[in-house]
Amino acid sequence: MPTKVFGMPAHVLLVHAVVVLVPLTCLALVLHAVWPAARSRLGIVTPILALVSLVLVPITTNAGKYLRKHQIVGGEIAAKIDKHEHLGSQLLYYAVPLFLAAVAVWALGRYRDGAVVPGVAAERTAAREVPAWLSMGAAVVAIALAIATTIQLYRIGDSGAHAVWDGILH
Repeated sequence: MPTKVFGMPAHVLLVHAVVVLVPLTCLALVLHAVWPAARSRLGIVTPILALVSLVLVPITTNAGKYLRKHQIVGGEIAAKIDKHEHLGSQLLYYAVPLFLAAVAVWALGRYRDGAVVPGVAAERTAAREVPAWLSMGAAVVAIALAIATTIQLYRIGDSGAHAVWDGILH
């Protein structure tokens, strides 16, 4: 996994991709789950965004661990970096369910729209009925995951920003 990009620590660059793509995935997931017009326009984009986010999380975490090993800091800053590293290592536990929910919501939408869904619906038909509890449950799960993931991402970013910038900016 990359640890440096053009001589810079890769974590510093990769974290920006995660900070943009994960909330974008959360937004797309919620829109996909609750708004049929958005579902038809987003299509496969939602699970692809979730997959890219899922792949970037461990790469970014690994690059962060490399950066941590090669920093010489102590005291209060080291404690803040440890907190950031601990929170950051938990993001994978949010990214995996986010990806699974994105695939499930996408497949449910395709089924509802009458499209072929491998393993579920072999042929294209008119729009299909889906039990209301299933649609509502998918929407609730999507919203809950999006909120939880965004909060965790904020906590990670906030702890990282404090580790880097406390005492530098006034």
